[in-house]
Amino acid sequence: MATKPVFKRVLLKLSGEMLKGPSGYGIDPEATLVAARRIQEAVKRGVQVAIIIGAGNLFRGLAGSRRGMDRSTADNMGMLATAMNALAMRDALESIGVAAEIQSAFAISGILKPFDQREAVRLLEQGKVVLFAAGTGHPYFTTDTTAALRACEIHADAVFKGTKVNGIYTADPMKDPNAKRYEKITFADALAQRLNVMDSTAFSLCQDNNLKIIVFKFGEEGVLGNIMDGDLSAATLVTNQPQ
Repeated sequence: MATKPVFKRVLLKLSGEMLKGPSGYGIDPEATLVAARRIQEAVKRGVQVAIIIGAGNLFRGLAGSRRGMDRSTADNMGMLATAMNALAMRDALESIGVAAEIQSAFAISGILKPFDQREAVRLLEQGKVVLFAAGTGHPYFTTDTTAALRACEIHADAVFKGTKVNGIYTADPMKDPNAKRYEKITFADALAQRLNVMDSTAFSLCQDNNLKIIVFKFGEEGVLGNIMDGDLSAATLVTNQPQ
């Protein structure tokens, strides 16, 4: 008998770097397909999945503004880049039999439908993956903040942040071999210890709305599915509740 998933509806936040291939830039079809198969682990368990993908593989608005571009222009370009990633991910998901739709803060006739909170919830209840593109539609807001905002709007159980490491550590585990992983940490403790879980706006939004954050290593096969079953041994839970 299949285990009933612990989470009913989640918002999965991924870096655009998950979609780049050996070249280190752009959208690699094979890397995107691998990411789609990881997402499928949650879908197969009956979990309702919404996704936001950053644009670090294509263009970072903040980086552009630091090189002299107008911040609003750079951020608009970054938001459009997230739409490209969403289109690629939808294609990959559909190629493995996972129904998916895209809603965008920037509607593009014939390509991207506008964000609609009520319609997004209906699509999730139908078992479709919903990808949110183009950030919040406004400059100066990151995709982390968008993830927190959309998670609140669709009443998600948690924000799942897929990273390159299996949780939150006392220090960078890739640089410090003595770094220790937290199994669970409160928002207050994460702030006090200056742990960069998400940007400050996103973090505050999750904290104020009692929205859990789960940080895990996205690329490992089976991890996302295990977490959906309640196994957090390869992740860190951030919550308002103390130990």
